[in-house]
Amino acid sequence: MNTVLIIAVLVLVAIAIWQMTKIFELSQVKAEMTQVATDKDNKYNGYLLFAFLIFIYLITIFCFWKYSKFLLPEASSEHGGEYDSLMLWSFVIIFIVQTITQALLHYFGYKYKGEKGKKALFFADNDRLEFIWTIIPVIVLAGLILWGLYTWTNIMDINEDDDPLIVELYAQQFNWTARYGGDDNVLGDANVRMIDIDRANVLGLDEADPNATDDIIVKELHLPVGRKVNFKMRSQDVLHSAYMPHFRAQMNCVPGMITEFSFTPSITTAEMRLKPEIVDKVNRTNAIRAERAANGEPNSDPWEFDYVLLCNKICGKSHYNMQMKIIVETEEEYNEWIASQQTFGQLMASME
Repeated sequence: MNTVLIIAVLVLVAIAIWQMTKIFELSQVKAEMTQVATDKDNKYNGYLLFAFLIFIYLITIFCFWKYSKFLLPEASSEHGGEYDSLMLWSFVIIFIVQTITQALLHYFGYKYKGEKGKKALFFADNDRLEFIWTIIPVIVLAGLILWGLYTWTNIMDINEDDDPLIVELYAQQFNWTARYGGDDNVLGDANVRMIDIDRANVLGLDEADPNATDDIIVKELHLPVGRKVNFKMRSQDVLHSAYMPHFRAQMNCVPGMITEFSFTPSITTAEMRLKPEIVDKVNRTNAIRAERAANGEPNSDPWEFDYVLLCNKICGKSHYNMQMKIIVETEEEYNEWIASQQTFGQLMASME
């Protein structure tokens, strides 16, 4: 109720101010109106151009200072460094070009403002100038595009020459499921038409396929550090997108087809938790949650850093909650964990 009253008062004050300005305007002697800008108008516009130039530089500096913490976290995959270098150089080039061009634009707007009796001087064409301002952007953009294509080709080099771990990421509204190839590291055939909830066949695996027998279905993704992982991605219902920001990995999960992505984890979860910036973030977050808990507010349990798999396509009303925990660990820890999991064959046997 108080909010409604405050909004009503603010609206009434705004109306009163507007009416007062109209009364003041009507009480003034009207000067002759003209559509031609005067020297005074041009002078003011020049000053406003400089003021806006300063404003955009200050707001840019403020955003870098205030919101740099929302940029991508430290890369935790082998290809992440090259990806970040490409993005950094793109930002640097854009920032330098924007700074120079905006400064010249606003300066020339003031220096060459219209003045009474001053005749504008212009060149109908200048081949040398046009060549310069065309060829330089072409070279820079071509360089970035070629670098980007080279980086993309390296990232998307999905092959099985390095004995990669084969993992399927299965997307559905609004959760993720992971499937491992088991001892043979080969995923069994699957189709959404074979889904049988009564038999706990939630991914539609072909029970007649021998490769499916040792497949392992889990709700928490474990990855061994330093080993290449080839992901096969499926969607049961709508378009999803598997996004793992720390690993600089993202790929759409499209209904009716299998998409792929590959990367090699380079930092374990335990190592990331010891990073100073992560420790600082955890401490700050838990301090806030402790204050909320003291005030009886929900969602105040202590938080600990984990890698996470997110959906990066708006897929429905609970899209925000579609995520899965990722644990990167040593090869020994991973082998111990995978050995403790139930296979699809064992699950089917228990249902009979």
